[in-house]
Amino acid sequence: MMVEVNNINKTYNEGEITAVNNVSFAVDKGEIFGLIGPDGAGKTSIFRILTTLLLPDSGSARVDDLDVVKDYQEIRRRVGYMPGKFSLYQDLTVEENLRFFATVFNTTLEENYHLIEDIYQQIAPFKTRRAGKLSGGMKQKLALCCALIHRPQVLFLDEPTTGVDVVSRKEFWEMLRKLKQQNISILVSTPYMDEADLCDRIALMQNGSIMSIDTPANIVESFPKNLYAAKAGDIYTLLKQLQGDEVVESCFAFGEALHLTFKSDQDADNTVKRIVAEQQLDDLEISRITPTIEDSFIRLMRENATETETDGK
Repeated sequence: MMVEVNNINKTYNEGEITAVNNVSFAVDKGEIFGLIGPDGAGKTSIFRILTTLLLPDSGSARVDDLDVVKDYQEIRRRVGYMPGKFSLYQDLTVEENLRFFATVFNTTLEENYHLIEDIYQQIAPFKTRRAGKLSGGMKQKLALCCALIHRPQVLFLDEPTTGVDVVSRKEFWEMLRKLKQQNISILVSTPYMDEADLCDRIALMQNGSIMSIDTPANIVESFPKNLYAAKAGDIYTLLKQLQGDEVVESCFAFGEALHLTFKSDQDADNTVKRIVAEQQLDDLEISRITPTIEDSFIRLMRENATETETDGK
């Protein structure tokens, strides 16, 4: 295992805020592992612990078989870290940033050029431009080059595609797939559920806790109910009526449609026909669909909230 996390806990404000709550997971060599969740889920705190920038309150973690507390200096030589906020020297040019970080790790741009060649070729036309003047997508590519310049064993990418256009997001994930072929372990965090499918395995996170760890396909397959999508001309009225229907287990807005499950999947087809007949709304359509990672996340989040309320009583 390239990364092992065992029962890590981290709080802030003297224990008032729980950022990481008893988190455990492991990452294999050459694996793309995703931490998926919204802001405040604890993703950045975990990354900062694993890159030795933050001490855990309790628990243990190892990176490349090195302890994050005892062996922090050696870990920093073996990992690459791309924080969520662009943190390179904005007054230095693209090439100056690359050579600076290569020097910090006692290597050269030329020595590991093969590792970043595909990425660097895209920013090479701007190598004399100051980093602060680059577009969001180009800043992202430069930051990735700097994180790779010393050939790390493990690469940590904290929300690397946030605020980046769709084309640059797609290009970035193509770069990660190529890096995976070089047997680099990659941990990536993202709030974008659609990026979960691009990882080998994912951990769905909410409020500092992991709700599920598995492959994206297995998480979707474990969705326990039949899922339906509903559309109508008056979507708000439909939402209110479905949420008040005693046979409906859950109903929430999902883009231009509503996603809903029934308390029982038995005779669901007749239930759908009955709802369509009773609603009397223009252009009403209800059809069964395949769940997504986002559907699974929402269901797990609601189940956890229900368990928390039950435990508190």
